[in-house]
Amino acid sequence: MELFCRFVADSGLAHLGWGHLAMILIGLLFIALAIIKDYEPLLLVPIGFGILLGNIPAAAGMAIGVYDPGSVLSYLYFGVSQGIYPPLIFLGIGAMTDFSAMLSNPRLVLLGAAAQIGIFLTLAGALLLGFSPQEAGAIGIIGGADGPTAIFLSAKLAPHLLGSIAIAAYSYMALVPVIQPPIMRLLTSPAERRIRMKPPRQVSKRERILFPVGAFLICALIAPGSMVLIGMLLFGNLLKESLVTDRLANTARNALIDIVTIVLGLSVGASTSADHFLRPQSLLIFALGALSFGIATAGGILFAKFMNLFLRDKINPLVGAAGVSAVPDSARVVHNMGQKEDPTNFLLMHAMAPNVAGVIGSAIGAGVLWTLLAR
Repeated sequence: MELFCRFVADSGLAHLGWGHLAMILIGLLFIALAIIKDYEPLLLVPIGFGILLGNIPAAAGMAIGVYDPGSVLSYLYFGVSQGIYPPLIFLGIGAMTDFSAMLSNPRLVLLGAAAQIGIFLTLAGALLLGFSPQEAGAIGIIGGADGPTAIFLSAKLAPHLLGSIAIAAYSYMALVPVIQPPIMRLLTSPAERRIRMKPPRQVSKRERILFPVGAFLICALIAPGSMVLIGMLLFGNLLKESLVTDRLANTARNALIDIVTIVLGLSVGASTSADHFLRPQSLLIFALGALSFGIATAGGILFAKFMNLFLRDKINPLVGAAGVSAVPDSARVVHNMGQKEDPTNFLLMHAMAPNVAGVIGSAIGAGVLWTLLAR
């Protein structure tokens, strides 16, 4: 009986609090959204299950959690806290990304750059709310809608906020089909949504091979802090476009990125234990993240409308919304919105240009913030 009582006292049920229950419900919600609504299942299923892992209370002295030195989860989380997993994710993204749409119409790169305004305006808002410059920079990067970039920068600038920032970034990435359409409808007229754009030109093999090398040198020299993320992204793209490293490219865009996504999602979710996550700061981070994402979407659309004042061949303003780097979901949302106005208008390839430019833009933004705020 004494052993039984000790077993009950050390069980998870005996230490389960309302905070743990709340986080378990959030984890179940993530899993449900992924399975029922098909919202980024490759991200939300591992994160959701990781939240369940991180909120099962253990008896004192049992080192099993993310924050317990020597535990299995702490070793897995090491790749998150030290910024190891995000560059590997970027390697896989580069190996599966086609930059031809961007190269065929370089002016659309400006839309990807304009969408990054959400990062810097949210940084200013976070400073006004009392966050330190380092914390504000890590929060602002959520507006790039790029989970790996958000994890990388917060690991460097504000590791104590990493769990909240990562969950916010991936949540808004998954909710792109919900968040962006109302903003797009608000800022564009039906006539603007029906604008047709010229088909993109054919990009030569030489251009596709020279781009990752030249772009890396330019970006790394301008913002050395972006070298790791940009370098891995463009190295992966070079593996793809060179056509002589197919085995490496296939490994990067399939096995490697799948393995890293599983481990990253699970360990990020496990880091959101109630003791570390349920704080007023977390709610502020989620609110600022939503604001950042909304500003980024609006910034791309409004800049497209501004460009149209000077262009003979007009840009469909919807395409500007794809400037956030949620690839390819944001481009797909743009295409679907255009199809609702005109079923014969195909915007997907046009939207992919600012979409992939947004990936580069958010990585450069993270590098600039790291350079300015790390000291």
